[in-house]
Amino acid sequence: MAQSKKPQGAVTLEIPLDASGVEDFTPDPALKVVARSSAGLRSATVKLDKSGKGTAKLSFDEPPRSVQLHVGPDGLADDEIAGMDTLTQKVPARVLAGGGSIRLTPILIPPFYWYWWLRWCRVFTVRGRVVCADGTPVPAAEVCAFDMDGWAFWHSKQQVGCATTDQNGAFEIRFRWCCGLWPWYWWRRRVWEFDPDLAKLFGSAVRMNPDLAFDPPGGVPSLKPFATLLRDTGIDTTSPLGPDQLDSLERVRLRLLERLPQVPELERLHIWPFHPWYPWRDCHPDLVFRVTQDCGQPGTVIVDEGWFDTRWNVPTDLTVTLVANDKACCIDDGCQDPPCDDDECLVVTSVCGYTIDQIGGNLGAPAAPVGYARPGAVTAGTQAYNGDRPFGGSVNVVKNGADTLGVDYYEIEYDGGSGWTPLPFGWAHNITRAWLQTDGALWTSGAEVFKWDNTLAAGHSVIESREHFEANGPFNDWFPPGAPGSSRFWTSNKYLLMSLDSTKFADGTYRFRVIGWDLVGGALQNPQVIPLCGTQQDNELVLTFDNRVVDSATHDPTHLCGSVHTCTTEPDTHFVAVRINGQSVGPCETVPSGPGTLEIDFMALDPDEHLGGYSLIATYGLNQSRNLLNQPGSTVTTLVPGLPSGWQAAPASSEGTYGVALAQGAVAPHWRGGSFRLTVPLTEAFPEPCCYQLELRAWKRTVVSCSGNYDHRNLSEYTLGVGVCP
Repeated sequence: MAQSKKPQGAVTLEIPLDASGVEDFTPDPALKVVARSSAGLRSATVKLDKSGKGTAKLSFDEPPRSVQLHVGPDGLADDEIAGMDTLTQKVPARVLAGGGSIRLTPILIPPFYWYWWLRWCRVFTVRGRVVCADGTPVPAAEVCAFDMDGWAFWHSKQQVGCATTDQNGAFEIRFRWCCGLWPWYWWRRRVWEFDPDLAKLFGSAVRMNPDLAFDPPGGVPSLKPFATLLRDTGIDTTSPLGPDQLDSLERVRLRLLERLPQVPELERLHIWPFHPWYPWRDCHPDLVFRVTQDCGQPGTVIVDEGWFDTRWNVPTDLTVTLVANDKACCIDDGCQDPPCDDDECLVVTSVCGYTIDQIGGNLGAPAAPVGYARPGAVTAGTQAYNGDRPFGGSVNVVKNGADTLGVDYYEIEYDGGSGWTPLPFGWAHNITRAWLQTDGALWTSGAEVFKWDNTLAAGHSVIESREHFEANGPFNDWFPPGAPGSSRFWTSNKYLLMSLDSTKFADGTYRFRVIGWDLVGGALQNPQVIPLCGTQQDNELVLTFDNRVVDSATHDPTHLCGSVHTCTTEPDTHFVAVRINGQSVGPCETVPSGPGTLEIDFMALDPDEHLGGYSLIATYGLNQSRNLLNQPGSTVTTLVPGLPSGWQAAPASSEGTYGVALAQGAVAPHWRGGSFRLTVPLTEAFPEPCCYQLELRAWKRTVVSCSGNYDHRNLSEYTLGVGVCP
């Protein structure tokens, strides 16, 4: 190395680079040389000539103790190149001590590195949409993409980019992804957390080998869960995993595989220790997405993908569709429920999410049972109950996706068998419609409450139409696309016609229709029944209601309602008697275990005859349960002969159900239930000495406040000891 003196203390390094050995060399890209020393990082960029040669120069105010040189493509930050597994060269302190200008021996660039640098860091583009479950777009949502990595029981998500959706729910994220990092550099950029989904996967290994056990994992990665498996190896399992341990993980993995069963699912998902783990070499990111929107509350999470949602080894161009949860605000536009033409008409298209042709007696639906959701959907003899469902609570009615023209205000009339009557004030809920408005990159949100009014027309409760509000309200920038300044969008309830409070009605079947009014000079006039689109017929809807009363004062006092048991008869449950070998057993009493017969007389009853089903189980021990209805020796009979029990022996019923009752004489849509007797061998009901809690549940088929979860239900409990000391 040739040296020439400069002023004492100053050092200039001349670093020749030579890529002349690269076949078909072109001088792109430019290269960067990064020097890492006690003085920090500094760099120089050099453009090689056509022969593949060039020189980088780096200056220091005083000689550093030593310098580590890193060579890589230009365009990366200094710390990124220093963290890459790339060409390096150390300049020792003895070379630097004299100061001056120091020309180093040329660093030869092999073809491997040159072509590796060309794809070392690539730009990935993710394009997609965020939509609600019905396909409507989600605007003004922040979409963030994360690279997902997992190690044993933990995962790490590294954010790679974010973007905001436009009015179509569309977004584009562009990010640079580099691979070939030093393990310590890769680890430094990751944050880890325990992943319950991965823990469940490890549970599959335990199920394959009952003698296998993992120690409880902590909140940060470590070998602690494998402490028992590694106890005779001398490997430290107490310390958190860190960059210094990464190079030894493969050796630990091979030791663990000697003790672990093969788990194909974990191997397929590349989970350590079932698969080698070198994520710092991964040249294709594995992406998950998180989406937030200022809907209702700032930062509401509407998409939150986890391990099982990961898109593995994505290409440089990726297209995704992200489906938001029910907390999202969607642009409630674009006709999905024909007819779609704006006109002086309407069509009711759905009630509580059930399309109108799924509600008996309505347009396109079976004629009977009238007013019930999913009419005739339950086949007689099947263990099913999702059919012939009345409505209760709040009942939301939605119209077709088009503007109803010529209607300023409207009211609802109903007929319960005595002719058409205006809906009384308070029998329908106010309608809240949320909106989003954009002014370039800025989004704002708000909501409008459409209230029922009984002062504009004597004896009538009316509500302003959305169309009239858009034309005469405080804003003039309402969507649709193409309209001048159209930048405000309804995101909820745009086509909600009414939200009936069915608890105001007596149980039964009712017809409804919508009456349109004109607002002239501040007064309502010219009420007309709005026609059904495409016909000369009046609009009409028929629904059946079934609500319940919860009242402790009138409920049977022997049922001890108010805590476990709900104070209602819709449905009602009760343990009438419990006998073992013919002897009555009271609550909290104990009986010997052994052979014999258990008899339980119980009630599962709905006086309105909309029972969906019942179940009877015994819980005991630590998180154990026994279904008493489907044991080999179980039988269920009615205490009143001839009534349908909803239970059958073959195929064995796990529950009493409406579908089975239909095959036993119940007439759709009615099944009352009743009082029944379960008989089962004692050893099948109570398999071991323990305290047992009998749990009797019953549920109705009613769709309550647009929830399909059978919310009208009840529970009774009964505890006894079997084979335990009194």
